[in-house]
Amino acid sequence: MGQLDEHKFEAAIASCTKCDFKAFEVSAYLDRQLSVLAAKSQNNGQWTYDEAKFFDGVFRIQCIGCQTMAFDSPDCPRCNRAGGLADTGTMSRLVAPMRCPECQGAELKLMCFAPATVKAVEHQRAAPTPMALFGDEGYHVAHIACETCEWQQTAEGCPLCGGSGPLRTRP
Repeated sequence: MGQLDEHKFEAAIASCTKCDFKAFEVSAYLDRQLSVLAAKSQNNGQWTYDEAKFFDGVFRIQCIGCQTMAFDSPDCPRCNRAGGLADTGTMSRLVAPMRCPECQGAELKLMCFAPATVKAVEHQRAAPTPMALFGDEGYHVAHIACETCEWQQTAEGCPLCGGSGPLRTRP
């Protein structure tokens, strides 16, 4: 479980403690599913997180009005390793192969963690805006599955920071 839950998140975005503004920019690593062909993305992917996984990924909540931090954690948002956020700006530790090592199929499905921002205005959240795309620094592959056979590979440890591993089970 992450450092925030629904109640702590809602309290953080209720109203800025400094200027009373009710609009925030939320920075998070969110679950994103992506299809690749020969290790090249076929689309920009789709968000696949649920509420609990959204809260797990949040590492910063900042007032849009005065830039006061309502929540700011230097820890990895997925495994909570102390200071781990600093290690998330790297290239992905798990890299999609050009072809499946089992059947040589070229189509793979990836479950990733993508950095994103979300505007939260008066408790309403807008759709996330990705801050990195597949292949960019900070975009981390967590799991790879072949579309043709049953081959799968999961990142060792935390896909974001290399720590001991995510706390919430994922497909």
